[in-house]
Amino acid sequence: MSQQKMKNLTRTGLLLALTLVFQSLRFLIPLPPWMSTFLIGSLVNAALLVALQALGMRSALLIACVTPVVAWLQQLLPLPVFILPVAVGNSLYIWLFSRLRRAGPEWLAVGSAALGKAAFFFLAFRGLLSVLELPPALSTAILFVMGWPQLVTGLVGGFIAIYAWRRLEKI
Repeated sequence: MSQQKMKNLTRTGLLLALTLVFQSLRFLIPLPPWMSTFLIGSLVNAALLVALQALGMRSALLIACVTPVVAWLQQLLPLPVFILPVAVGNSLYIWLFSRLRRAGPEWLAVGSAALGKAAFFFLAFRGLLSVLELPPALSTAILFVMGWPQLVTGLVGGFIAIYAWRRLEKI
């Protein structure tokens, strides 16, 4: 394996580990669930875009697909069937940002990616929840979290990523 590939693999592993630490903060910091959703979601989205900018699409997509598996193992996703739409939504966020940042300003790419991810999550989970038999309170809570909070965390995470990347470039 070339030195560059090893370096990229190591950095991918480090960013994955950091993303999983962010995802696990809810177990370490006693925050109300709504605040935890916004804080952790924003940090995870930031890590996804930093991975994209620092390491490229392949590494970012790997992180986007591993995080929902770990979320399910942590019992943050109630059913394994939710892993796939979360992985696809995270991947869509990365892909949209990647494509749109070339076409215009970063803030527009962040906004469009966040909107795309939020819309996908809401529609995917509304469809899934219409065929799954879950308690109504759980279905309502899941659909709420997969709605407008995803737009907010996508926006905040995107702007954190832009700020972090600009700081990292100076190092």
